[in-house]
Amino acid sequence: MQRGAVQTSAGGVVVRRGADGRPEVCLIRPRGRRVWALPKGGVEPGETVVDAALREVGEETGVRAVAERDLGAIQYTFRDRSHGHAVHKTVHYFLMRAVGGDTADHDHEVAATRWAPLDEALRLLAYPNERDVLRRAAAALDVDLTPTRGDGRDGAPRAAPR
Repeated sequence: MQRGAVQTSAGGVVVRRGADGRPEVCLIRPRGRRVWALPKGGVEPGETVVDAALREVGEETGVRAVAERDLGAIQYTFRDRSHGHAVHKTVHYFLMRAVGGDTADHDHEVAATRWAPLDEALRLLAYPNERDVLRRAAAALDVDLTPTRGDGRDGAPRAAPR
């Protein structure tokens, strides 16, 4: 992660097959927050974005994963509370397949983890740009996340393989 007004992070949409055969995604609730989010974190010096994404997913979820596809990046600006300046952040996301681990093994920065079907995850994710990343992952998995109304936050999206 770069210091100052620009930061680069990486994360993943970690997927597994649920008991019903439908894909589920691993979400996190960061400590001290009430929102569900995708796992992500800072890129360390000398680290590639995919290596950072795999490391951060492992740390924040306890899940070991393999990266299968680049889902692109999102960008946003926020105010750094401790320094009072604006920070422009770019987060690179990857579609990942869970291959092991245990969500009980997440790190101290995370209060909770959960697996959720893609349609439920779309409703749970707090940030519109992360919902967009989830939609990209669903498209890559050939899963239809067509909401019954609105953007999926106020309706009950259907998640059915096409």
